[in-house]
Amino acid sequence: MDDRQLTRYSRHILLDELGVEAQDTWRRSTALIVGLGGLGSPAALYLASAGIGTLVLADGDTVDATNLQRQVVHREASIGRAKVESAAATVRELNPEVRVDCIGERLQGAHLATAVAHADVVLDCSDNFATRYALNAACAAAGKPLVSGSGIGFDGQLAVFDFRRSDGPCYRCLFPDDLEAEETRCAVMGVFAPLVGVVGILQAGEALKLLAGTGRTLHGRLLLVDALHTGFRTLELPPDPDCPVCRQRPSRALSG
Repeated sequence: MDDRQLTRYSRHILLDELGVEAQDTWRRSTALIVGLGGLGSPAALYLASAGIGTLVLADGDTVDATNLQRQVVHREASIGRAKVESAAATVRELNPEVRVDCIGERLQGAHLATAVAHADVVLDCSDNFATRYALNAACAAAGKPLVSGSGIGFDGQLAVFDFRRSDGPCYRCLFPDDLEAEETRCAVMGVFAPLVGVVGILQAGEALKLLAGTGRTLHGRLLLVDALHTGFRTLELPPDPDCPVCRQRPSRALSG
């Protein structure tokens, strides 16, 4: 890093748990963010400001006026614009050193597998179970850490599934795919804007710790956020021995 970069990131470098090594690791890392809504917006901003080397932004939607209440990476002038383009413009303005790659479509199939394989960490900021299940399976197959967040109403959840490790559950252990539940969407239920801001920022924090190999992440745990009464709870997440995804994981197969 040059003197200008050392100055810009000095407040991270001063932390004993991070230092120049962590900052340089982030500079050489790629983070994939799937979903540029209420969660992906703050996650993208904080990863960019922290000096991540490459951000891959994936979302097939366009900016709507109702998004602006909570999706802080977008601006009034971006209404009608592709979310990936809107977010990329804001990120580049915030930190021109960050490389931003845009995927303006819903990731699925081989394209999803390729994007995950090229990432060092994946952030699930999507709003539907189909995408979450697909991301979980792709990260498990590729052995990539997954940071999963969600928020609706005043309630948020955050979990880490570090598929570089042989222990711990996956997203499908937590939510079996035979779960007969309707999708709960912001458009129907509403969402408290600061809630998704908190969860999205925590997702960025977990991603940075995973990349730097510092601290304790939420691997094997579920963080519950109650924004109405301002409370946080952490639950242990045991793996499901019957989970079809975990049975196929290379690390689990080797250890089992």
